[in-house]
Amino acid sequence: MNHWIVAPIVLPAILAPFIIMVLRYHLDLQRIFSVAGVVALLGIALTITAQASGGDIQVYELGDWPAPFGIVMVLDRMSAMMVLLTALLALPIVLYAIGSGWDQRGNHFHALFHFQLMGVCGAFLTGDAFNLFVFFEVLLIASYGLMTHGGGSVRLKAGVQYVAYNLLGSTLFLFALGTLYGVTGTLNMADIAVRVAELPPEDTALLRVGAVLLLLVFCIKAAVLPLHFWLPASYANAPLPVAALFAIMTKVGAYSILRMYTLAFGPEVEATQGLVGDWLQPAAILTLAVGAIGILGAHHIARMVAFCAIASMGTLLIAISLFTPEATAAALYYIFHSTLATALLFLVADLVMERRGGAITPKPPMPQSGLVAALFFVGAIAIAGMPPLSGFVGKLLVLDAARDASNANAVWFVILVGSFVTIVGLARAGSLIFWKSHDVEYAGEDAPEEEETDERSAPEPQPGLAFTAVFGAVAGLILLTLFAGPALEYTSKTAEQLFTPERYISAVLGGEE
Repeated sequence: MNHWIVAPIVLPAILAPFIIMVLRYHLDLQRIFSVAGVVALLGIALTITAQASGGDIQVYELGDWPAPFGIVMVLDRMSAMMVLLTALLALPIVLYAIGSGWDQRGNHFHALFHFQLMGVCGAFLTGDAFNLFVFFEVLLIASYGLMTHGGGSVRLKAGVQYVAYNLLGSTLFLFALGTLYGVTGTLNMADIAVRVAELPPEDTALLRVGAVLLLLVFCIKAAVLPLHFWLPASYANAPLPVAALFAIMTKVGAYSILRMYTLAFGPEVEATQGLVGDWLQPAAILTLAVGAIGILGAHHIARMVAFCAIASMGTLLIAISLFTPEATAAALYYIFHSTLATALLFLVADLVMERRGGAITPKPPMPQSGLVAALFFVGAIAIAGMPPLSGFVGKLLVLDAARDASNANAVWFVILVGSFVTIVGLARAGSLIFWKSHDVEYAGEDAPEEEETDERSAPEPQPGLAFTAVFGAVAGLILLTLFAGPALEYTSKTAEQLFTPERYISAVLGGEE
């Protein structure tokens, strides 16, 4: 068996407790091991992506127990791509947390960070629906700690709301899994696909209930309207480097929809036909509309970026809901773009809040105003989908894939108007924060706001490292634009692989389906 498949899970699973037990009183060593761990994870991700690029689907059987009796990890093009995205996102964020001093404003930042990476990578690699639930809980437990990192009553209140809402989602997840197990007798994804295909039409009522419950759970994770209410307050009040990492968490929901509804509940399954298209598409259109309006009406930069995350998820889920190989290829390209662009804007928002507070109102110029303004401008162009960055390419791909859809006019209208409203909202915020600030004379009462924190030691920021990390995210967007051709070729082959689930089933079940 190929042990590289489990390395993205095993590495952070070993490193996180090592940091807690051995390095808990040595922040410098924590930083060294944390960065080294993320770099190693990036190397592993590049290796398994190269292995998956040939089109072979590889299976790792834990304890050498074959599926469907044992737990399996599955490496295909999509899982490898998502692990690579996680590693590429983690590196600038951990460097920014060190450079800005966020990692020493509370306990165990680096350990929780790696537990989070473990949960995310596990969710992308697992071939078992119950273990998808387990990895969801691992990443959520770590995110609870990261959410309240640094203390403060406002952050604690937002964290409690975040915990309560996600516990509701976890409960629904268990109900969905129990229903599916009662109908099919298995929770291995490939085996579910085989059993579902064999069910007679008169016995599929409970199967549809389970599929609907699963879709609700994944929509909660993906912040789809009207299940999005947890995201604006949670992301806006979390430490913003943590919110940048959370940009990948909504993509776990989108990934799960693609995985389960192309494999277990594929287009040919009559009992679940239309769930993604008929149910998800209207909700995705409303999600994009509400996100764009939220950007226009936000009065705080962190909340504005949270609505940017919602709007980008709306665009992504519109592409997924079209449920064709062409639209799925566009969605996979847009996943990469929107994750990097949202993380970039969260990091820029933190630079702004550390220097002049988060309110979108004119205030005296802040240190490094020109550099921060340039980074905000790049992030705004990327998230709004303006040329020349990858957001423009991604939205063009989605629009092109929607040309033959039954409601193509509605999709085009919402995406184009949503992009325009996003541009207006971000331009308004940028002009108030950076341009009109030069018209305000400094006075003592206009000093930058202090964020409410419970710092255990005075941070020692390293602005050079923080800016380097932010420019790393910018470099990722530029590379995604320059290599849009090879990237789209990879996503097209990935979509083709997703819509031919027979190869996945044969690889997991050993040809005995």
